[in-house]
Amino acid sequence: MRSLRLLSRWSYRSTLLAPSSSRIEVRPPSLRHAPASPWQRVVCWLMAPAAQDTAPPLNRLPAVRGDFVHSLADIGHNEARALIDRIGLARSLRELWHLRTEVYRLVALHHNQHEAEQRLARLNRHFPTRAPRSAFAPL
Repeated sequence: MRSLRLLSRWSYRSTLLAPSSSRIEVRPPSLRHAPASPWQRVVCWLMAPAAQDTAPPLNRLPAVRGDFVHSLADIGHNEARALIDRIGLARSLRELWHLRTEVYRLVALHHNQHEAEQRLARLNRHFPTRAPRSAFAPL
């Protein structure tokens, strides 16, 4: 009887908790922006040496906004126009990161899920990523 309990414990394995090897987690950018000049980089490094955690400089914001608007350009719905207005009012990459789900939803409704995933992947390149957790690492 004991061997049956051990066998049943080892044979059942849920795949819901196991991380997918192809999944990449996209994180929101930091609230701190990367310094623009060499002197500012030195001061930033002295004050907080985790420079890799800083968000990209604000001068990248117009290009990222353009990519967001381009992903909605072929949708002529009122919701899309309202979202384009919200994209235009975004003051940081972090605010745009939060609008990704709305972009995905509208594209999936007006096209299909595959197209929404492709467009979201193009938008995700602007944000930091983190590799999935190892199955051997503790939670």
